Amino acid sequence: MRGILTDAEQVLGSPTRNLVSILVFVLVVAVLATIGYMAAGWSFADASYMVVLTLYTVGYGEVRPVDTPYLHALTMGTMVLGCTGMILLTSALVQLFTVLQLRSIFGGSRMQNRIDQLSDHVVICGYGRIGVMLARDLARAAVPVVVIERGPEKRAEAEAAGHCTLAGDATEEEVLIAAGIQRARALATVLPDDAANVFITLSARNLATGLEIIARGEAPTTERKLIHAGADRVVFPTHIGAEAMARMILYPHSQQVHGDAQLGKLRRELEALGLDVELIEVAHRSAMDGLSVEAAERRAEGSVFIVQIDRADGRSIPRPARDERLEPGDKALVVMRDVGAAARALFTSRAEIRAGRNKF
Repeated sequence: MRGILTDAEQVLGSPTRNLVSILVFVLVVAVLATIGYMAAGWSFADASYMVVLTLYTVGYGEVRPVDTPYLHALTMGTMVLGCTGMILLTSALVQLFTVLQLRSIFGGSRMQNRIDQLSDHVVICGYGRIGVMLARDLARAAVPVVVIERGPEKRAEAEAAGHCTLAGDATEEEVLIAAGIQRARALATVLPDDAANVFITLSARNLATGLEIIARGEAPTTERKLIHAGADRVVFPTHIGAEAMARMILYPHSQQVHGDAQLGKLRRELEALGLDVELIEVAHRSAMDGLSVEAAERRAEGSVFIVQIDRADGRSIPRPARDERLEPGDKALVVMRDVGAAARALFTSRAEIRAGRNKF
C-alpha cells in the first residue's frame, strides 16, 4: 500500500503542493476581478461582493447592472476562471484528506504488523532523555524495541531511529497488549511521572506475570510502591548521577579501572552480585596508612576485600598476604560490598578528624 500511495503522489503531485498552487490561483483571480470591477467605477465593497458571488456560484443577483461589453467580458472571465479554480480547490482538498486518511490507516496497520511479529523484545514506555538512550543501547545490542509514546514529535523521532512505535497512553492495558507485552522479555517504564510508572507497572504485572519490569523513580518513597506494584528493579536517575559524581570525588583513581577493558568487565560481573571494585590510593597519614591487609579489611567490618596492591615503586602484589602492609603512595584494588561503609572506614584521615576534613 505504501508503494501505491507513493506512485499516486508521483502522478498527481504532492497534495499539499497542489492545494497551495490552486489557492494562489483562486486568490489571483479574485484580486484581479475585484480590481477590474473597481476600474469600472464600482466601490471595493460592491466589487468584492460581486466576485465572491461569482466564485461560489450563489446567484443572489448582480450587485450593479452589468450592461457594458467590458463588464460582460470581466464577469464571464471571472465565472470561467473562478469556478474552475473552485472546482480544482475542492478536488485538491479531497485528495489531501484521502491521502492523509490512507496514510493513517495503512501506516498504522503496517507498524502494528511489525510489532505483532516481534517476540522477546523490550517495551519502553516514554521516549524522553532516558528512553532515547535506553532504546539506542538496546538497538546496538540487536534487541528489538517497541516504544510507547503519546507525543507525535517524539514518536517520529523514534521511528527515524528505526524503532517500532505505538501511539497511545501506556497506562492503558489495551496499549500494552498492542505492544506485545505478553511476548516481551522486559518492560521499562521511564516516564518522569512516578504515579504513571506505578500504574504501568501494576498493569504490566497483571498482564504478564513472568515479565521483567524495570521502573524509573523520582522520589525515594516511590521505590516501595513500585516494588509492591510488581517492579523487579527500580532505578533513580538522579541518585545514579549523584553517586557517579561522588565516586569521582571519593575514588579519583578508579577511572583507571573503568577504562581498562578487563577490569571493566570484572566490575560489571561484580555489580550483578551486588559488589563493586575500586582503585584507592593510600595517602600519607590516612586511615589506611600503615595498616596490614587484614587490619584494613577488619577496620572496614567486612565491607571490603583487598585483591591487589600496586606499590609506588611500580611493583604489583596480586592476592596480597594478610600481613602485607599498606604504604603511602600505594594503590589498592579493592572489592566492596558496602561502598558507604568502606568510605567511612577507610578514607577518614586520623590526623584531621578533629578538623572535620576527609583526605585519602
